[in-house]
Amino acid sequence: MRLIPNWRRAGRMLSVQIAALAVLFAALPVDQQTAILALLGLAPERIPGVLGLAIIVARLIDQPAVSNTATAARSAHPKD
Repeated sequence: MRLIPNWRRAGRMLSVQIAALAVLFAALPVDQQTAILALLGLAPERIPGVLGLAIIVARLIDQPAVSNTATAARSAHPKD
């Protein structure tokens, strides 16, 4: 298994940030999760789909602060 060239900047990736929010949400007590879902008007069974869609969209958005580093890393370390 190899890490992506810009793994050190993973915290800047929108998809990673959304996934981290999902982990934090899952760590909340159920009553707090229910209250947040009620505020957002979401049913609990919709959460996996909403999170999956959000992560996919976030992954497709251009993120210059992240992608510039990846390009530079590939230029500095060409494949053999």
